[in-house]
Amino acid sequence: MVQKAKILLVDDRPENLLALEAILSALDQTLVRASSGEEALKALLTDDFAVILLDVQMPGMDGFETAAHIKRRERTRDIPIIFLTAINHGPHHTFRGYAAGAVDYISKPFDPWVLRAKVSVFVELYTKNCQLREQAALLRLQLEGGGTNGADGSKETAGLLAELSARLAAVEEQAEALTKQLGEDSADAAVVATAAHLERKLTGLRRALDALEPGAGGGAVLPAQS
Repeated sequence: MVQKAKILLVDDRPENLLALEAILSALDQTLVRASSGEEALKALLTDDFAVILLDVQMPGMDGFETAAHIKRRERTRDIPIIFLTAINHGPHHTFRGYAAGAVDYISKPFDPWVLRAKVSVFVELYTKNCQLREQAALLRLQLEGGGTNGADGSKETAGLLAELSARLAAVEEQAEALTKQLGEDSADAAVVATAAHLERKLTGLRRALDALEPGAGGGAVLPAQS
């Protein structure tokens, strides 16, 4: 069973949070509320999120400052941030949002379909990354315990490699389809870059698996996970 991704919704107005929940409920993911920048940073200490929807105008710590804190933390710096603002902003205001690390900057009122589509892309990328980490973890466990059970151990290793290869092939196929869709839809450069990063990680893991096949010489080093 695939675990649901968590989406962090940050806004000081309860009615705005309720509206976001209504828009994103169709994605069937876990929606987490935060009514301030401080509350958002606290949530990020313990949970992993696929994407953050962050209101710009908030009392105390505003969206820009909150984003700066998120990007300074190693644990959270790679989480995509979508800024939401009710301000009738100009180019300078938009540039400030991107400079703070946002992957998108959306003005209110926004099209619910567009917002849902953008969020769904990041949820899909997050899910693929989670699947990739799981495959690598399984392979590492097998490598650490391999070579101790003789012929039975060899058969078990071969069987696991075959299973991992099949699972990885499924993830590769889904990632390829997602990348093609992004290209056709002319998605944001940040989204395309994230997809490309995922493809590179998939390629590294595929090479490691291929090197472990009988007769390949072994000695493969698994790609680092991030």
